[in-house]
Amino acid sequence: MIYSPKSRVLTPAQTDAFARELDALRAQTLPTLGANDARYIRRVYAAVRYSGLLGRLLLVLGALAAGLWWPSLFWPSWIAGVALLAFSKILENMELAHNVIHGQYDWMRDPRFEGQRYEWDIAGTAENWRVTHNFRHHTYTNIRGMDEDLGYGLLRIFPEQRWKPFYLLQPLVSVVFAVLFEWGIAAQNLHLGRWFKGRMSSADLRRALGPAVRKMGRQLLRDYVVMPLLAGPFFLSVLLGAVFANVIRNVWTWVVIFCGHFTSDVVTFSKSVLKDETRGQWYLRQLHGSSNLRGGRLLDLMTGNLSHQIEHHMYPELPANRYAALGEHVRRICAAYGQHYNTGSLPRQFAQVVWRLLRHAFPSRTTREFVEFSSNGL
Repeated sequence: MIYSPKSRVLTPAQTDAFARELDALRAQTLPTLGANDARYIRRVYAAVRYSGLLGRLLLVLGALAAGLWWPSLFWPSWIAGVALLAFSKILENMELAHNVIHGQYDWMRDPRFEGQRYEWDIAGTAENWRVTHNFRHHTYTNIRGMDEDLGYGLLRIFPEQRWKPFYLLQPLVSVVFAVLFEWGIAAQNLHLGRWFKGRMSSADLRRALGPAVRKMGRQLLRDYVVMPLLAGPFFLSVLLGAVFANVIRNVWTWVVIFCGHFTSDVVTFSKSVLKDETRGQWYLRQLHGSSNLRGGRLLDLMTGNLSHQIEHHMYPELPANRYAALGEHVRRICAAYGQHYNTGSLPRQFAQVVWRLLRHAFPSRTTREFVEFSSNGL
């Protein structure tokens, strides 16, 4: 059975009723998908393209103006260029690519928004993401030993993870991981750790490396060679602008994802929960393995609506722009069944993430309350 220390324990009949209400919410939403949703994602697509183009132009024009016309224009243009390019990359990764790759807009039958065809603006391939995220993470959400997003093989975030001396470096590793987050995502499905331990052959590694290395090369060539070359002698300033934009995007993505999965009230599960898991128990696992952010429409947009991580885990196939409305109903259903709905402001949730990273860098154990729940099936 699935438990959370802050929630009421449900009987099998109550768990089934909980699932029926959440299934009914999905069934009511599906027939309403249509022109408004299509218009929304097309506007996001246009915003990504135009803001990215304008950001790159400002980086180039700012550098040219500094050397040829009016040097005082350099810093305003450069900062605006970095900000717009970072905005474009965040919007593309979070609201466009992540949701399209989930197949949320396949019903449009528009090749630009087909989940199996979309390739995103990030070092990792969409194909690898479909495996590590769409399949493994959403199927085995927060199950220890099966969900590779629990610490990404680098971090100890829950006391149930076995402590090693390496984790003493976790505060520093966390910062580096945030700055280079897209590269961590790119390497996730390569399973380099298995190769180092001799559990993966070099031939298998080479087969996995081929598509990944080609994608990394294209990203490096576009962001750090082609665009800077357009600025001629001001290559360095445009190159640095692209680096800063990517770092901003990486850190923001890291913050959003960690706030959605690693706050204080999030629970992890043992593999035993998969045995005869019912639909209701699956919903409970998604609920107790996720956390939301409060902040309004701008935050929803900039997080790709992962500010509604609970709804995303329950309904990954529904367009994310529907999550805010769905969330009102999900929260009401959770309250009716005595289930804790984990939400809070960005500063509050992020503070909890930071505390987890610092606390579990050192040896730690589960609380007695958690052990009691574990003995009942968690």
